[in-house]
Order: sequence, then C-alpha cells, then structure tokens
Amino acid sequence: MADLDAVEAEIWRLLDRYRDELEEATIYGMPSLRWPGSGAHDYFAAVQRSARKVSVYAIGVDTWPETLDGSSAAFRKRRTGKATFSFPTMDEDTAAELEAFLARLYRPYREHHAGRSAL
Repeated sequence: MADLDAVEAEIWRLLDRYRDELEEATIYGMPSLRWPGSGAHDYFAAVQRSARKVSVYAIGVDTWPETLDGSSAAFRKRRTGKATFSFPTMDEDTAAELEAFLARLYRPYREHHAGRSAL
C-alpha cells in the first residue's frame, strides 16, 4: 500500500482488537488508545499522519524494550524516534510485523494496568 489513507486504515484495523479494553483519547491532538482512567502520557498507541507517512507512537516500548525482540531489522528501521514507528507504505509483511509487535507490547501494558495475567 502506498496510499496513506490505506496505511492509516490498516494501522487502525490492527489497533481495533484492543478497543474492548482501551478507551479513545488524544495526546497532543493525536488520537490514541489508553487504559481507562490512565493519564494522557500513559497511552498504548497513538497515530499521527503527516504528508509522507503515518506514525505509530508506542511509548511502552521504552518501558518494555524486549517487545521488539523477534522483530526484523527492516521493522526496527521503522523506529524513527524514541517511541515512534513510521510507515510511508504498508505491505502484508510489515502489517504482520506491526501486528505481532503490538500484541507483544500489549501484554505487559495490560498486566501493568490490570494487575492480572496477560491475555
């Protein structure tokens, strides 16, 4: 996918599975998903679109860097900031890697907030 509308739609599709437990919020004007009642800076993922890419902000990767274990070098190169992953395009392999990364990240995020075992 080279179309940014499609890239953004795919990212939100991947995040949809977390909506049952998370609430919609914003951080610096970006739509985000966070644990209900948590602070603005304690979001699971935020999404921002620019003219050339769609970025996923996943601040938890700073707390749980091991969630990147198993990610390919190509996926790790998408990390363009401390907690930012940028996607100017999205093919099936990249979507699958993002989906796996989000699943690995959600486990400790959920445990931290729910105080119980991960899904």
